Amino acid sequence: MGADDTTAQRLRLLQAEFLEHPRSGPGDGRSSRPSHSPAPLNLGVVDRIRAAVYEIEEHTRASDWAAAAGPLPADPAGVYDWARQHTAHLEPERQQAREAIIYRQGLEHAIAAGDTTVVRKHPCPECGCWGLYWREAAQRAVCVNRFCVDDNGMGRTWELKRLAHDHIARKEVVAHRAT
Repeated sequence: MGADDTTAQRLRLLQAEFLEHPRSGPGDGRSSRPSHSPAPLNLGVVDRIRAAVYEIEEHTRASDWAAAAGPLPADPAGVYDWARQHTAHLEPERQQAREAIIYRQGLEHAIAAGDTTVVRKHPCPECGCWGLYWREAAQRAVCVNRFCVDDNGMGRTWELKRLAHDHIARKEVVAHRAT
Protein backbone atom coordinates (compact mmCIF):
# COMPACT_ATOMS: atom_id res chain seq x y z
CA MET A 1 0.00 0.00 0.00
CA GLY A 2 2.74 2.48 0.86
CA ALA A 3 4.63 2.19 -2.41
CA ASP A 4 2.25 4.46 -4.32
CA ASP A 5 3.43 8.06 -4.02
CA THR A 6 1.10 9.53 -6.66
CA THR A 7 -0.65 11.67 -4.05
CA ALA A 8 2.63 13.20 -2.91
CA GLN A 9 3.59 13.88 -6.53
CA ARG A 10 0.25 15.59 -7.15
CA LEU A 11 0.69 17.72 -4.04
CA ARG A 12 4.17 18.72 -5.18
CA LEU A 13 2.71 19.67 -8.57
CA LEU A 14 0.15 21.89 -6.84
CA GLN A 15 2.93 23.53 -4.85
CA ALA A 16 5.22 24.01 -7.82
CA GLU A 17 2.82 24.98 -10.60
CA PHE A 18 -0.44 26.22 -9.10
CA LEU A 19 0.61 28.13 -5.99
CA GLU A 20 1.29 31.36 -7.86
CA HIS A 21 -1.45 33.29 -9.58
CA PRO A 22 -1.46 32.83 -13.36
CA ARG A 23 0.15 35.68 -15.20
CA SER A 24 -2.19 37.68 -17.38
CA GLY A 25 -1.43 40.21 -20.02
CA PRO A 26 -2.82 43.68 -20.40
CA GLY A 27 -6.58 43.96 -20.87
CA ASP A 28 -8.41 46.24 -23.23
CA GLY A 29 -7.43 49.25 -21.15
CA ARG A 30 -10.85 49.88 -19.67
CA SER A 31 -10.50 47.97 -16.42
CA SER A 32 -10.10 49.78 -13.14
CA ARG A 33 -7.01 49.33 -11.04
CA PRO A 34 -7.44 47.55 -7.73
CA SER A 35 -7.02 49.66 -4.64
CA HIS A 36 -4.60 47.13 -3.17
CA SER A 37 -2.25 44.60 -4.66
CA PRO A 38 -3.39 40.99 -4.85
CA ALA A 39 -1.91 38.26 -2.67
CA PRO A 40 1.40 37.02 -4.07
CA LEU A 41 0.15 33.42 -3.85
CA ASN A 42 -3.06 31.66 -4.79
CA LEU A 43 -4.59 31.46 -1.32
CA GLY A 44 -7.09 28.81 -2.42
CA VAL A 45 -4.24 26.42 -3.22
CA VAL A 46 -2.45 27.32 0.03
CA ASP A 47 -5.65 26.54 1.96
CA ARG A 48 -6.12 23.27 0.06
CA ILE A 49 -2.58 22.14 0.92
CA ARG A 50 -2.95 23.12 4.57
CA ALA A 51 -6.30 21.32 4.85
CA ALA A 52 -4.84 18.16 3.32
CA VAL A 53 -1.87 18.15 5.68
CA TYR A 54 -4.12 18.87 8.68
CA GLU A 55 -6.50 16.02 7.79
CA ILE A 56 -3.65 13.52 7.51
CA GLU A 57 -2.07 14.77 10.72
CA GLU A 58 -5.35 14.49 12.65
CA HIS A 59 -6.01 11.01 11.34
CA THR A 60 -2.48 9.88 12.21
CA ARG A 61 -2.46 11.36 15.70
CA ALA A 62 -5.87 9.82 16.45
CA SER A 63 -4.20 6.49 17.19
CA ASP A 64 -2.86 6.17 20.73
CA TRP A 65 0.70 5.29 19.76
CA ALA A 66 0.94 7.86 16.98
CA ALA A 67 -0.11 10.67 19.31
CA ALA A 68 3.60 11.03 20.11
CA ALA A 69 4.58 10.87 16.45
CA GLY A 70 6.59 14.05 16.64
CA PRO A 71 6.62 17.01 14.31
CA LEU A 72 5.40 16.97 10.74
CA PRO A 73 7.95 16.95 7.94
CA ALA A 74 8.92 20.35 6.53
CA ASP A 75 7.78 19.35 3.04
CA PRO A 76 3.97 19.05 2.98
CA ALA A 77 4.18 16.19 0.47
CA GLY A 78 6.20 14.21 3.03
CA VAL A 79 3.20 14.00 5.33
CA TYR A 80 1.94 10.88 3.54
CA ASP A 81 5.08 8.86 4.24
CA TRP A 82 5.09 10.30 7.79
CA ALA A 83 1.53 9.05 8.31
CA ARG A 84 2.31 5.61 6.92
CA GLN A 85 5.39 5.33 9.10
CA HIS A 86 3.53 6.22 12.30
CA THR A 87 0.46 4.08 11.62
CA ALA A 88 2.13 0.94 10.27
CA HIS A 89 1.31 -0.88 13.51
CA LEU A 90 -2.45 -0.37 13.23
CA GLU A 91 -4.88 -3.12 12.28
CA PRO A 92 -5.47 -3.56 8.53
CA GLU A 93 -8.87 -1.83 8.55
CA ARG A 94 -7.42 1.39 9.97
CA GLN A 95 -4.50 1.27 7.55
CA GLN A 96 -7.01 0.84 4.73
CA ALA A 97 -8.93 3.89 6.00
CA ARG A 98 -5.66 5.87 5.98
CA GLU A 99 -4.91 4.80 2.43
CA ALA A 100 -8.43 5.76 1.32
CA ILE A 101 -7.91 9.27 2.72
CA ILE A 102 -4.55 9.56 0.98
CA TYR A 103 -5.98 8.29 -2.30
CA ARG A 104 -8.97 10.67 -2.09
CA GLN A 105 -6.62 13.57 -1.50
CA GLY A 106 -4.67 12.52 -4.59
CA LEU A 107 -7.86 12.72 -6.62
CA GLU A 108 -8.63 16.14 -5.11
CA HIS A 109 -5.11 17.41 -5.89
CA ALA A 110 -5.41 16.25 -9.51
CA ILE A 111 -8.81 17.91 -9.93
CA ALA A 112 -7.50 21.13 -8.36
CA ALA A 113 -4.69 21.06 -10.93
CA GLY A 114 -7.25 20.73 -13.72
CA ASP A 115 -7.05 16.98 -14.37
CA THR A 116 -10.65 15.81 -14.05
CA THR A 117 -9.94 12.65 -16.03
CA VAL A 118 -8.82 10.91 -12.83
CA VAL A 119 -12.45 9.99 -12.08
CA ARG A 120 -12.73 8.14 -15.41
CA LYS A 121 -10.31 5.53 -14.09
CA HIS A 122 -12.92 4.30 -11.60
CA PRO A 123 -15.98 2.14 -12.21
CA CYS A 124 -19.39 3.35 -11.10
CA PRO A 125 -20.04 1.93 -7.62
CA GLU A 126 -23.63 1.13 -8.62
CA CYS A 127 -23.55 -0.33 -12.14
CA GLY A 128 -19.83 -1.06 -12.56
CA CYS A 129 -19.49 0.71 -15.91
CA TRP A 130 -16.52 2.94 -16.68
CA GLY A 131 -18.58 5.98 -17.60
CA LEU A 132 -17.82 8.43 -14.80
CA TYR A 133 -17.02 12.07 -15.39
CA TRP A 134 -16.44 15.02 -13.07
CA ARG A 135 -19.24 17.53 -12.58
CA GLU A 136 -17.58 20.68 -11.28
CA ALA A 137 -20.76 22.39 -10.06
CA ALA A 138 -21.75 19.43 -7.91
CA GLN A 139 -18.17 18.52 -6.92
CA ARG A 140 -19.04 14.89 -7.60
CA ALA A 141 -18.41 12.16 -10.14
CA VAL A 142 -21.42 11.33 -12.32
CA CYS A 143 -22.25 8.07 -14.07
CA VAL A 144 -23.26 8.54 -17.71
CA ASN A 145 -24.96 5.16 -18.06
CA ARG A 146 -28.54 6.14 -18.85
CA PHE A 147 -29.83 3.13 -16.92
CA CYS A 148 -27.86 3.98 -13.76
CA VAL A 149 -30.26 6.47 -12.18
CA ASP A 150 -31.47 7.26 -8.69
CA ASP A 151 -35.10 7.24 -7.50
CA ASN A 152 -35.66 10.66 -9.10
CA GLY A 153 -34.45 9.51 -12.52
CA MET A 154 -31.22 11.50 -12.27
CA GLY A 155 -27.80 10.03 -13.07
CA ARG A 156 -26.09 8.69 -9.96
CA THR A 157 -23.39 10.88 -8.45
CA TRP A 158 -20.53 9.86 -6.21
CA GLU A 159 -18.25 11.66 -3.80
CA LEU A 160 -14.52 11.19 -4.21
CA LYS A 161 -14.53 9.60 -0.77
CA ARG A 162 -16.63 6.70 -2.06
CA LEU A 163 -14.49 6.24 -5.17
CA ALA A 164 -11.34 6.21 -3.04
CA HIS A 165 -12.80 3.74 -0.55
CA ASP A 166 -13.87 1.36 -3.31
CA HIS A 167 -10.51 1.67 -5.08
CA ILE A 168 -8.51 0.84 -1.95
CA ALA A 169 -10.87 -2.02 -1.07
CA ARG A 170 -10.42 -3.54 -4.56
CA LYS A 171 -6.67 -3.13 -4.25
CA GLU A 172 -6.73 -4.96 -0.90
CA VAL A 173 -8.79 -7.83 -2.32
CA VAL A 174 -6.34 -8.25 -5.21
CA ALA A 175 -3.37 -8.15 -2.83
CA HIS A 176 -5.05 -10.66 -0.50
CA ARG A 177 -5.84 -13.06 -3.34
CA ALA A 178 -2.29 -12.83 -4.63
CA THR A 179 -0.86 -14.21 -1.40
